[in-house]
Amino acid sequence: MIQVRDISKSYGNLQVLSDINLDIMKSEIVSIVGPSGAGKTTLLQIIGTLERPDSGRVLYDDEDVMSLKDARLAKFRNRNIGFVFQFHQLLPEFTVVENVAMPALIGGSSRADAFSKAKELIEYLGLTARADHKPAQLSGGERQRAAVARALVNSPRVV
Repeated sequence: MIQVRDISKSYGNLQVLSDINLDIMKSEIVSIVGPSGAGKTTLLQIIGTLERPDSGRVLYDDEDVMSLKDARLAKFRNRNIGFVFQFHQLLPEFTVVENVAMPALIGGSSRADAFSKAKELIEYLGLTARADHKPAQLSGGERQRAAVARALVNSPRVV
């Protein structure tokens, strides 16, 4: 499903990734481990199409997504990849349900469909009583569960 081929990435004189190759199959769970500064986050950002490599290819079902123009890549990312960020990245001015629905709204879902799916995920993750709260009113665990719901709202192929 995902093929990473010959990925290299540098920041100035610091080479972070050098000729990385990786295959991830459908339904496979993969963990990337290593010491701080080893390039784990950079690799995940490249696989997640948030950053472009200096060289190499990232293929999803044999499509080289790094060759897509920015707007098309953003649409691909919205439909196919769900992100759960380490520090949740919830938008502070919106409620939990609004934060969870946001990727669906961006992806073109109707407001009714986006909020229905968001509420379904919020209930599944035990956040129904907190759905109308803003992130500052949540515990760390509740914020993380809201971030998981947001990552799942578009039923992505990759999380």
